Amino acid sequence: MAKQPMLKFVDVARDMPEKRSADVRAKDYREIYAEFAAAKAAEQASRCSQCGVPYCQTHCPLQNNIPDWLHLTATGRLQEAYEISQATNTFPEICGRICPQDRLCEGNCVIEQSGHETVTIGAVEKYLSDTAWDQGWVKPIAPMQDRVETIGIIGAGPGGLAAADVLRRAGFGVTVYDRNDRAGGLMTYGIPGFKLEKDVVMRRIKQLTDGGVEIISNCNIGSDIAFDALHKKHNAVLIATGVYKSRDLAAPGVGLKGIVKALDYLTTSNHLNFGDDVDIAELDASGKNVVVIGGGDTAMDCVRTAIRQGAKSVKCLYRRDRENMPGSMRETQNAIEEGVEFVWLAAPKGFAGDDTVSGVMVAKMRLGVPDATGRRAPEEIEGSDYVEEADLVIKALGFEPENLPEMFNAPDLEITRWGTVKADFSSYETSLPNVYAVGDIVRGASLVVWAIADGRGAAEKIIADLSLSTVAAE
Repeated sequence: MAKQPMLKFVDVARDMPEKRSADVRAKDYREIYAEFAAAKAAEQASRCSQCGVPYCQTHCPLQNNIPDWLHLTATGRLQEAYEISQATNTFPEICGRICPQDRLCEGNCVIEQSGHETVTIGAVEKYLSDTAWDQGWVKPIAPMQDRVETIGIIGAGPGGLAAADVLRRAGFGVTVYDRNDRAGGLMTYGIPGFKLEKDVVMRRIKQLTDGGVEIISNCNIGSDIAFDALHKKHNAVLIATGVYKSRDLAAPGVGLKGIVKALDYLTTSNHLNFGDDVDIAELDASGKNVVVIGGGDTAMDCVRTAIRQGAKSVKCLYRRDRENMPGSMRETQNAIEEGVEFVWLAAPKGFAGDDTVSGVMVAKMRLGVPDATGRRAPEEIEGSDYVEEADLVIKALGFEPENLPEMFNAPDLEITRWGTVKADFSSYETSLPNVYAVGDIVRGASLVVWAIADGRGAAEKIIADLSLSTVAAE
């Protein structure tokens, strides 16, 4: 009788790929985790319990068939495992690196709930997709037949590119318009290389362009190309712009030099790592006392980038405690290992300095009763104010949508009271005919994996709608 290849979570302990030491990795922008070897990937995949109701799959925005590709990995059928992995995910090599698995698939793993540590799903997914690229299993896009219809996509981030992939495979002509000089959106310019090395993103973009997807860079809709002209040019338009307007503070001294937005800081750092000629001016942390305000994943990206730029000290201020941080616990631990100091229960009240910032005026906080979201609301402790020394302050307070109806000169494009584009969550349709919207511009600031799921879903809806139109015309 063949030996059971799965259900080994009782005997085999959870193991992650080796992590480079903090003092070494803090000097460069390479990814911090090593690659699983084949034997180790098979061993870790074999821990899956193959449960009847796979909560890992149901809690994945893409509904990835995780138990099946774990089983195939455990039995050495790696190419088949990759094929199943990529069947529901346009960018498995990216999700394996940057998805917050601790909040999604791994966080809902049945064996984790039963007292054993979770299966290392993300690390196996990364191993599978990297192996697929190395072995040539990732095939070029080759539609069986080209169609006459064309689709215009506004935004070359994960949502727009995922839709472009699905639409091009179906034979549509696809043109993606993006304001940046490189495609990829936040995957290219918002996420540091130590979480997602840029060649990983660039090779996937090359696959799209080699397969016939046209990407027009440095293109602003509304100024370089009128939205109305775009609408008339294509059979359907997909809005996938993301949300890029940084939230701000209303506090004394907020306009001082040396107080910068997180996205400006991260974008400049990524440009530098591409070898681009950019003016770093206030955006260089070298030799400075850096304070980052915020507790999400963007704040973690900023503090860890500042460490790599050679900051004198790096502190992260967050108004709640560690247990209530919205960012990944894994990323927080990585930051602590690299020398970041977290100042919990601390909120900024203003900024000190004459022309340039010299400190952050901080109020100590305590957690009170839960608010409308169920989280305990922070309350200021009277008389607890102090000044945190700072030469560079980075505001990582989250993002809001830009005013697209105004930018696009499209007043009939309806938006919600939050400023996001009003789109049906099942059909992705907006108030304009043949115009769809996906990702953060509909959801608000969210995860890359949700943008990918939306992009794929909208592409399938566009295919269905245009196919129905073609049949009706005949």
